[in-house]
Amino acid sequence: MTTNETKFLSHPGAARAANGTKAGTVGSSDMPTTSDDVLLQRVATGNRLAMQVLYARHHVRVYRFALRLTGNPATAEDLTSDVFLDVWRQAGRFEGRSAVSTWLLAITRLKAFSMMRRRTEQELDDYTAATIEDPADNPEVALERKDRGAIVRRCLTELSAEHREMIDLVYYHQKSTQEVADIVGIPVNTVKTRVYYARKRLSALLQAAGIAGVAA
Repeated sequence: MTTNETKFLSHPGAARAANGTKAGTVGSSDMPTTSDDVLLQRVATGNRLAMQVLYARHHVRVYRFALRLTGNPATAEDLTSDVFLDVWRQAGRFEGRSAVSTWLLAITRLKAFSMMRRRTEQELDDYTAATIEDPADNPEVALERKDRGAIVRRCLTELSAEHREMIDLVYYHQKSTQEVADIVGIPVNTVKTRVYYARKRLSALLQAAGIAGVAA
């Protein structure tokens, strides 16, 4: 991938358009409220501003998903660029059978698995909500929250790759079972089974680590 091919992805016009401010391009005023499907149709015609807005909306989510799958920030960055380069080149192939965000995660997953054939460990660094300090917390409470977050992250890394993927898609990305099935390429009932056993295993790990009251 060349610098010229990816230059438009980080163009400041993306952020301005996504925020509703003038990007200096005719027709940009409607971009903030334009649906993903319409943006993708415009991308298919070579509309760079539409591509910039689509990138601004979704690149963080794609990057974080790639990071969870690969455990490597540099690899995740490369994957993110590759995913959106594919979108730029192949937007016309989107058939609208799923949400654009689901389609993007499916592309990301496909690319990630092809790049990490020999990798067996995946990091889940973004499950840090439990470690965010409340201004009202005293030092003891803040430390307890950080310790809890560290335990949760450690337990997540002890799950199998399949189970980690289910927890990530369902609870972080808040995808429905049908959307997860579309992303992973498995039947809905298989998704439900994996989610059930992933939650059960995670609950057991958390309870063994001293975090009680976790529902399976």
